[in-house]
Parts: sequence; structure tokens; C-alpha cells
Amino acid sequence: MTTDGTTQRDDAVTVQSEVKAAGSSFYWAMRLLPPDRREAMFAIYSLCRELDDIADGDEAAESKLDRLGAWREAIKTLPIGVSASPVVRSLSRATIRHNLPSVEFEELIKGMETDARGSVCAPSMKELMGYCRQVAGSVGLLSIAVFGRSDPAAQRFAIKLGEALQLTNILRDIEEDAGRGRLYLPEECLHDAGVVGRAPLTVIKDPHLPKACEAIAALAESRFSEAEAALGEGGTHGLRPARIMMTVYRRLLGRLRRRGWDRLDEPVRIPSWERAWIALRHLVSDRP
Repeated sequence: MTTDGTTQRDDAVTVQSEVKAAGSSFYWAMRLLPPDRREAMFAIYSLCRELDDIADGDEAAESKLDRLGAWREAIKTLPIGVSASPVVRSLSRATIRHNLPSVEFEELIKGMETDARGSVCAPSMKELMGYCRQVAGSVGLLSIAVFGRSDPAAQRFAIKLGEALQLTNILRDIEEDAGRGRLYLPEECLHDAGVVGRAPLTVIKDPHLPKACEAIAALAESRFSEAEAALGEGGTHGLRPARIMMTVYRRLLGRLRRRGWDRLDEPVRIPSWERAWIALRHLVSDRP
């Protein structure tokens, strides 16, 4: 095997190992892809993890922003394909093979910069949805490019599903985010629910919080429905991994709602065996 071939193989193993070690819901969905598309998706996820770890780290905001800026510069090199980083090399191959839209990498980094500044506290609904578009819609649009889809219906599906996934993540992580001084629940929902104060650690103890959470849960469910409608318009070809993610996260949202919003310290997860079963079920049902 050539050196280039060995490097590519090693890079693919590295990014796949990172996703598997993280226990990500994405793992079983992406395992079903052909090798080059699988490496591309694992590389995108690995990038998200790298950026997220920076934004959520203990460094000062200025240091975080510097490191995110370094990633912005690294992303600019993707069409060239020269880097010492396995993640960047894998992303470079993915960009060249699948024509990944560079603007979506920039949107992703902008969203992570918002987190790095630590300034998210009861944003407006417009600001929240803009943030969701940056950190989740960007990943959705990069993903459908890997899957070989660029039609308008697939793009609508990617954006609506991204919003649904991110809203579900926000509901899942309310207590953890409050510990970091963040509160993603929008001002309008908190106001309508009668929540007093906006300090994150105060809000999560407010007796009116469940009403605000349920409003966001209903919004997430509506986004899942809109994503499903987009599938009906454009067809499901090539989108099996994303549909698996939709099934997993819709189940997660349902379990969060059944647990309720007054027991935020009780974690809600979809176990790995169930995620694998969902992936297998989609694989079997899609066979002609």
C-alpha cells in the first residue's frame, strides 16, 4: 500500500474511533454508509467535537476564540489538502469528493464562537433559531452533501431536522448548561410561562420552568414534522443516516417529555443497543 493510502486509512480509523469513543448517537447511523462517505461524516462529527470541546472548555473566552480562529484558518486549507491533522485531512478529502459548502463550516464556527463567549442567556426566539441554524443547520447541509443530495427539499429537510435536533439537545442539557452559565430557553417562552429572573441557576429552580420547556418541546416536535414533510416532497434517497437520527432524537424528545421538566437531574438517553436496533430496522425496511 502506498504511503498516501496508509495515511488515508489511518485518518479514517482515527476519526471513526473518536466518534465511537464519544458514544454518539451518530455512530450507528453513519456505520451504514460506504467507506468514503462514512469517513467524511465521521470527520464532520470529529470537527464538531473539537469545536464543542473548545467552546465548553475552562479557558478564558479570549483563548477559546483564538483557538476557534485557528480552526477557521485550517478550514480555509481544505481544498488544498495539506495538514498535519487527521481530522483536517479527512475533511479535505470529503470537501474535494463531495463538494462540501465552505460557507457552512464558517456558520458552524460562528455558532461555536457564541458559546465560547459565554453570553447565551435567554436569547430572543429569533436569536435562538439563528444559533440553531449555525450549529445544527450547517451540519445538516454538510451532511446531505456527503449523502449526495443538494435539491431544495433535501436542504429544507436538513435545516428543519437540524433545528429539531438542537432544540432537543437544549432541553436535554438544561441543567448542564446552567452550570456553565448558559440558558438557551428563549425570553418569550420564559416570559409567557411566568418565569421570574433570568440567571440560569435561578431559572432551573423556578416552578414555572416546565411550561417554558414544554413550549420548546412542542416547537421541536413541529420541526420534526416539517422535516418529515420535506422527505415526502423530495424522497428519501440517500438520506437513511439522517432518518435514523430523526428516529433516535424523536424518541429522546418523547422520553424527555414523559419524564417531565421538574426532574432535570434525571438523565434521559437512548441506549446504544436501541440506537443499533433502530439503525438495523431502517436498513431492513429500506431494502427493495
